[in-house]
Amino acid sequence: MKMNKKPAKADVPSGAGTISTRTEQKQVEERLAIGANVVYETIRREGEEELHRPATALAWSALAAGLSMGFSFIAEGLLRAHLPDQPWRPLIASAGYCVGFLIVILGRQQLFTENTLTVVLPLLVRKDFSTLVRMLRLWGVVLSGNLVGTFLFAFCLGKAGIFDAQVQQSLTEIGVAHLGAGFGTVLMRAVFAGWLIALMVWLLPGAESARVSIIIILTYLVGISGFNHIIAGSTTMFFLVVTKSISWGTYVTQFFLPTLLGNVIGGMSLVAALGHAQVVGGKEQ
Repeated sequence: MKMNKKPAKADVPSGAGTISTRTEQKQVEERLAIGANVVYETIRREGEEELHRPATALAWSALAAGLSMGFSFIAEGLLRAHLPDQPWRPLIASAGYCVGFLIVILGRQQLFTENTLTVVLPLLVRKDFSTLVRMLRLWGVVLSGNLVGTFLFAFCLGKAGIFDAQVQQSLTEIGVAHLGAGFGTVLMRAVFAGWLIALMVWLLPGAESARVSIIIILTYLVGISGFNHIIAGSTTMFFLVVTKSISWGTYVTQFFLPTLLGNVIGGMSLVAALGHAQVVGGKEQ
């Protein structure tokens, strides 16, 4: 007489509800979001690699990023020039702001505002002078390369006559829109921009197939809100300098200094430090 044997159940934790097989348990684990400690360690290791890259490699990558960011300026200017002058025009034109970020981030080029998060984490872990020096070296090389790239791009736009008068006027209007606010206002706008870009970097390790969507959503928010980004904004400001719409002094005092400071505060304090505290605090419990 044959006995009907029940299939053996996989070992699952008690209280697992309706999950009763190893296959189902594996499916659940695959759909769980990765923890903050995994995100943190991924970004920290990336920061470690960047800190040990040769200065020449960083400089070329930063130059490429500065040039690439110029396409945000072109895309936004083209959309603005070809859309009717209606209240909703900025909602569509600001979509062009995302283009340069997509090129830079997906192309793994060096962007200064990303490095306000990635290379800060190794410093927060070690807290030593040598890591601080490496971080400041990287910041100096990347920021310089980014700015040279944005200036070269803006110089070509301003002097080569690539676009017609209508597009040129739109490019000028985009740049002028970033002027006129006080130092404190520009600083706060830059803090939010640095915050959002660093948050984007924090979200990308767990994004998988949603990487493009995250980049577009967060950079579009930066653009539509008029938040100041030191690299994307420098392309527009350099264009005004090249076309003699503003002076170098105006660029430095009204844009560069408050924007750089705000981006660093937003990236370091609000994301790097808080993310570090979240993970370290969780380990101490």
